[in-house]
Order: sequence, then C-alpha cells, then structure tokens
Amino acid sequence: MSGGITENRARLDSSAASVRSVFDARTVGSSHRRLAELLEPGQSVLDAGCGTGAITKGIAEAVGQEGRVVGIDNNDGLISYARETFGGQETLAFETADIHYLPYRNEFDIVTTARVLQWLADPRQALGQLIEAAKPGGRVIVLDYNHDKISWQPEPPPSMKAFYAAFLKWRSDAGMRNGIADELPGVFADLGLVEIQSSEQHEIVMREDGNFLQQAGIWADVAATRGVQMVADGYLSEQERAAAETEYRQWVQTEAVSQTMYMLAVEGVKPE
Repeated sequence: MSGGITENRARLDSSAASVRSVFDARTVGSSHRRLAELLEPGQSVLDAGCGTGAITKGIAEAVGQEGRVVGIDNNDGLISYARETFGGQETLAFETADIHYLPYRNEFDIVTTARVLQWLADPRQALGQLIEAAKPGGRVIVLDYNHDKISWQPEPPPSMKAFYAAFLKWRSDAGMRNGIADELPGVFADLGLVEIQSSEQHEIVMREDGNFLQQAGIWADVAATRGVQMVADGYLSEQERAAAETEYRQWVQTEAVSQTMYMLAVEGVKPE
C-alpha cells in the first residue's frame, strides 16, 4: 500500500483531549526509561515524534541549561500545543518536521524516537535520517513495540481478540511493521551503527496498579478511535467494533488481571 494510506491510518486528531491526555501522562523516567539512564548535563538531544512535548520537557530538564533539546513532530497541532505548554526555554525548541526528511546533520549527542517507527511504512528511511542527525560517536535510541507479542491475563473477550487481529491486519496491509521492535537490531546493523544493544522495556500493568483501568483500557480507546477508521476501510463492521469496545471495557472493570505490551529500547552508536 502507498505511503499516503499509511499516513492516513497513522494520523492523530491533535485536538482530541483523549490524545493529549495519553501523551501528557508520559514522562521520560516512566515512559522512556533507557533514555533517562543515558541523559547527562550538557548533552544535545533530538526527540523525533515528540507529540505534546511532555517527554521532551523532561529531557531538557535532565540536560540542563548547558544542553540543547529539539522536539519534532509532523503534526502542527501537537507542536503548537507543545510550544504553548512547555515552550519558553532557550534550550528547548519544538519544530514541525517530517521524520523521513530531517534538516539536521551531525548535530546531536543523542537522537531518539519512541513509539513512532511502528506507524511508518518505511521505518528504514526514517532511521537513516535519525542517524544522519546524530554526531559521529553519538547515540541513536529507538523505543518501540512488537504488537504480535501482547499478552493479557486472563484472555480478553472474543470480540476484542477479533478486533485486535483485524487491527494488526489493518496496520500490516498499510505497510506498518507490527513486530518492529525485534527487527530493529538488524536494521541498525544494516545502516552501519555499532555497539548495538537492546533492553526490555515492556509496559506491564497489574490490577493493583493505580493506573490500571486507564492503561489496560487503552484498547477500548483504540476501538473507539482507530476502530472508526477500520470500519470505514472495511476491516470490520460497526457492530463488531462497538461490541469489542463495550465488552472490553466491561472486562477491564471486572475480570482483567494484567496486560503486558512487549517493548524494546534498541540503541547503537554512529561510527566516528
């Protein structure tokens, strides 16, 4: 399928409160843990696909006044929101840019993107641009999912399992890589990065966690948002979409014990 179809399926409604609340709840410490371990005062960092800028703001705080942080996103609405919410610091800038065609060359100590490559039909091209933006000796770190390896305890309702299977097909038919996390080490090597390593960063939420209903309930939200697109694209009926959303919300409230979303942080160094 064409890149245009992929872009349409990946597009977010930046004005939606639900979208902003998901992004704003993220912090560099809780949502990009490996990056948080690498940050030091004085570093320059590019955060590609920064969304509302919540994680980017945390990066700027970690590198301090001697550092430099740029957050980029292709969504003008999210960049405007990031500037209004977190702007005003000389060392922190937000810019609208396409990750496939970045204007930066050999500029950053760390270049990172989180939960972004999973939405691209050509993640290799985007990763090549991220590598170009890093300084020689700089580090590129990508955080992303393998959606094929999600697990729930106990199993969710059949309506959600059917919806999730349709969701993965809807993505893969548009060229998106559902298993991108496990593919990244090989792509890093192909593109010339060295000292490649990966670390498990799985998103695990348990019934006893305070944010369980919100975190485990994310797939009901996906059914309510992406599901509408899937119906329009012919991947399921509105009745199937509505049943998945309703029955899954009820399951999360009454039966769900845990959810594990498989995620890796993969990093490599650009040769000198």
